[in-house]
Amino acid sequence: MKTLKSMRMHIGIFGKTNVGKSSLLNRITSQNISIVSEIAGTTTDIVEKSMELLPIGPVTFLDTAGINDETLLGEKRLEKTLSIINRTDIGVIVCDFNGIDEYEKSLIEKFESLGIPYFFVINKNDEKPINEDKYKQIMEIVKDEKKILKTSVIFDDEIVYKFKNTLVNLLPEDFVNSPQIAGDLIPKESTVILVIPIDKEAPKGRIILPQVQTIRDLLDSNCMSYVVKETELKKAIENLKTPPSLVITDSQAFKQVAELVPEDIPLTSFSILFARLKGDLKAFVKGAEAIEDLKDGDKVLILESCTHHAIEDDIGRVKIPNLLKKKTGKNLIIENYAGHDFPDISEYSLIVHCGACMTNRREVLSRILIANEKNIPITNYGITISYCLGILPRALKIFS
Repeated sequence: MKTLKSMRMHIGIFGKTNVGKSSLLNRITSQNISIVSEIAGTTTDIVEKSMELLPIGPVTFLDTAGINDETLLGEKRLEKTLSIINRTDIGVIVCDFNGIDEYEKSLIEKFESLGIPYFFVINKNDEKPINEDKYKQIMEIVKDEKKILKTSVIFDDEIVYKFKNTLVNLLPEDFVNSPQIAGDLIPKESTVILVIPIDKEAPKGRIILPQVQTIRDLLDSNCMSYVVKETELKKAIENLKTPPSLVITDSQAFKQVAELVPEDIPLTSFSILFARLKGDLKAFVKGAEAIEDLKDGDKVLILESCTHHAIEDDIGRVKIPNLLKKKTGKNLIIENYAGHDFPDISEYSLIVHCGACMTNRREVLSRILIANEKNIPITNYGITISYCLGILPRALKIFS
């Protein structure tokens, strides 16, 4: 089975038109993924390629349009290219003997503000090596020769080895030591009850992705998973000779489950587990506390990472808005936004993010950083639901 795109390292390739970005991707993948041409602006949209890049593992390459295309269409491409940075785990800036200017510097500024590691590939060394002054300008920025790769993407037989070696030296800690979902919270060989309602939002014939990933994580920790519907939970607890080490519930059944699970049994939700896995649990908890400060007329953004067909009782469009209005007693303006692009958030008093099962951790962390810079509280679905129901302290106890 293929590794999910949301669990892959995302490597973004950036640079001006015709510096060799697409040629680099084609050499690394050994395939003609991107069109290569002497005509500037050949890459018009983001090209994605997922592959196994040993010894790193599963990755997704993002080949972007040139950042210096000043046409009207080019402005749209630039906007799309810059939005990809929020999903980028490691940035690759490609240039040639012409060196860098304000275009690359704007990329670097964005990378550094979001804490994204990056390195330079100085291409076309076979045509004309970069002069000392222009090389020195790059060195003054990166301050480490290990982050600069001088090469000829087309003619360098060792380009793949050099590229991978540079990547390995920059791997983010949370990729090298990937966090677990739940297995590290409980003793090995524990019994865990997973409460999975079969309602309108459950896909026919299967269960949703976070639930599948949690079961796999527990299996990897040699734990025993007892999967039940909320209507069978009481009987499931009674049938066990010893109490479970943890009960994990779908957030939408939180209230009912909390009433059935004895206080001495740890309880949390899939969405709260994913708040830790895909984002920053402490930041999301702090964001939920801002619910108390909401006033009449405040705007709340419900942010989803993927697009889906909204059902009658949709969690992001119906359930959470109703919970927020009931909890605060205020006349709130609730707006929804779906997709990878991050809208202008300056007018919002609170952001409620989805569980992020369909996007990578970097995108969520980037959104948290942007929200923090603008002093806008951000939280997620599961934490919001448990906070509004008054059971957040209990749902967080397992993490202490």
